[in-house]
Amino acid sequence: MTHDTGFDPSKQGGFAHLRAAAGYSIGGLTRLAREAAFRQEVLAGTGLLVAYWMMNVTMAVRLSAAVLFLLLIAMEAVNTAIEEIIDRISPEVSDTGKHAKDLGSLAVFCLILANSMLLLYALSVHLSM
Repeated sequence: MTHDTGFDPSKQGGFAHLRAAAGYSIGGLTRLAREAAFRQEVLAGTGLLVAYWMMNVTMAVRLSAAVLFLLLIAMEAVNTAIEEIIDRISPEVSDTGKHAKDLGSLAVFCLILANSMLLLYALSVHLSM
């Protein structure tokens, strides 16, 4: 059984490959934007940006915050992909599907904790000044 998605699997090289890859990434971002969790994470990330700016943190903290935020968004995309695949291949409730979704959720939660830990560190440094 095939499902036509308009995806052309033919290989491309050079600039055409980069353009195609960028198009796929934009498609992924468009899909991810429909997820409430993603929108909440972007809102929280904006709040963190403001907080770090107000605390005037070091460049190392700024870079760490940017990397952790991008990792969080990447993991949210992977988690959403897992959910999409599970829902497609196993629409009925199953232990295996539940475990896959729970593990994806745990990965996202770990990155939320990492972002929170960096914020707590920045706050402790800021408040000790």
